[in-house]
Amino acid sequence: MFALSRRPDARALSAPRGVELPPSYLRSSLRIRGVLEAECELTIGGVVIGRIAALKLVIAPGGHVEGDIVAREVVIAGSLKGRVFAPTVAVEETAHIDGRIFHHTISVARGAHFDGRMPWRPISYFETLDQLPETQP
Repeated sequence: MFALSRRPDARALSAPRGVELPPSYLRSSLRIRGVLEAECELTIGGVVIGRIAALKLVIAPGGHVEGDIVAREVVIAGSLKGRVFAPTVAVEETAHIDGRIFHHTISVARGAHFDGRMPWRPISYFETLDQLPETQP
């Protein structure tokens, strides 16, 4: 499981210390089902159904995610049905969200559509997040 505290994981492939990986893009022509883990910035322009873990995640306009997201920073300009666990979240005016956003700091642009809850969490919550909480009915 991807943890925000960036504890070393022998299974994870990562860049040498001090080297920043280039951003990754999933274009509008891609549809993915499963678990994505990226130790870089990831921009979603297509459809992802499943869990995503990234340093920074951007759901671009036209992009769609169904599932849980764990990241240090999330920018939502497309659609999301699921939960977000990130200290910093930005919801753009083109966003359409159905779910929950667990955050420490959030900004929501006028015009964004949000159906759900935005519970605040202290920064320590994200530093100790090893497993995602179970979905409640």
